[in-house]
Amino acid sequence: MVERLGRWSSGRGSLYVLLAARLRRLIDDGELPPGVLLPPDRALAGALAVGRTTVVGAYELLRSEGRITRRQGSGTRVAGTPTSGAIEDAPVDPMFLDSLESRDDDVLLAICAAPGDPPPQVAKAYARIVPELGRISSDIGYYPYGHPLLRQAIATRYADRGVPTTPDQILVTNGGQQALSLLAHALLSPGDQVLVEAPTYPGALEAFREKGAVLRGLSVGLEGFEVAVRERRPAAAYVIPTYQNPTGSVLPPLARERLARSAAAADVPLIEDEVPADLGFPGTTRPTPLAAFSETVITVGSLSKSIWGGLRIGWIRAAVPLVNRLARIRAVHDLGGNVPTQLAAARLVAQLDDLGRAEELRSRHDHLQALLARHLPSWHVPTIQGGQTLWVKLPRGDGNSFAQSALRNGLAILPGAGLDVTGHSDAYVRLHFRARPDELTEAVTRLTTAWLTYHPPVDRVSPRPAIAI
Repeated sequence: MVERLGRWSSGRGSLYVLLAARLRRLIDDGELPPGVLLPPDRALAGALAVGRTTVVGAYELLRSEGRITRRQGSGTRVAGTPTSGAIEDAPVDPMFLDSLESRDDDVLLAICAAPGDPPPQVAKAYARIVPELGRISSDIGYYPYGHPLLRQAIATRYADRGVPTTPDQILVTNGGQQALSLLAHALLSPGDQVLVEAPTYPGALEAFREKGAVLRGLSVGLEGFEVAVRERRPAAAYVIPTYQNPTGSVLPPLARERLARSAAAADVPLIEDEVPADLGFPGTTRPTPLAAFSETVITVGSLSKSIWGGLRIGWIRAAVPLVNRLARIRAVHDLGGNVPTQLAAARLVAQLDDLGRAEELRSRHDHLQALLARHLPSWHVPTIQGGQTLWVKLPRGDGNSFAQSALRNGLAILPGAGLDVTGHSDAYVRLHFRARPDELTEAVTRLTTAWLTYHPPVDRVSPRPAIAI
């Protein structure tokens, strides 16, 4: 184990956070596979020449993330079942399960909330850029900041929404996830605290954990932000103010202004995730971005939810010095995105409000909600005005064990525990309505079958009361 850990203590931050970060990498990379017994606290502490509290702290951090289990008498093990065990007993791995190319055609994948097919405007946009590609000369095609036409199109869209923006405030990325990873790399060091909503988008949690950050959960909308800043002195905060993932909630205007101004006054970088902001149902008014209230707000956007995930276009809107720093970081790993895709995206950004996605979203939402009300009336399904997910509370049991029951019935869903760093969402599951109506119908059929045969584990501690959302 000591050899595998290598120079784990190099870096900034508390030793227990650095140790947890290295163990996390070994687990995620498969070097410590499911079921492996980890050394006892005292034994590992002695081998590493650190205090036992360092090992205990690292183990507890990994336990809270669901990566290891700790039980009296059976020791500390990597979470999951050894590969020799029955596959039906293996835990659901919710993170980006359906982004993998290897799929079981008998399993409906209801985890990744994204459009299943591109609108016809995508093909038309690519067709229109062909003549432009033919005219390119004396251009090597490397744009670490993003292509100028796309940066201008994104800046114009922000300006049209009441947020004056220049192209040099925009960094184009390969999707919103890369944007979050770049920000985590630029803003965080191991041991830094980050304020997040509980629950929130799991991809953001993973990006922050990858840098060894300590995540502190607040209610949706970052309620209690000012107090948390005084007590925690966080290095950053992350919020999804419009059609929040997973709850679908929208932060009211006064709360937006207060949050943005409070973050600026406390000198806490506030990351505003606007990826779902274009997903309002017909007749809804798009709220003002947080960036309209403070120049220090850092905004993340993407076309993956509003158009198609395969387009791989995201961006960061921030102050010019931060954009310059992010571009330097990005250039080390990626000299720039795909130029034809960016040229097509520049046209699509200008058409975002005319793609017809709002009507489709509302129709599919209503279809799923009606099916749930008819077949699973005991489930609590909130009313939302936009977004792509339903945050469903189960009347009994917990999301983790029910997700396994659903998987045995051919449906992969996302349990709430992995989206909430406070541990208060055990009773929830996240469902999305981006699939076609026939797929949603089949999904509810399988959900119903799973629910009728579901028996919560008798040895499981009852979940804590869910937070108000």
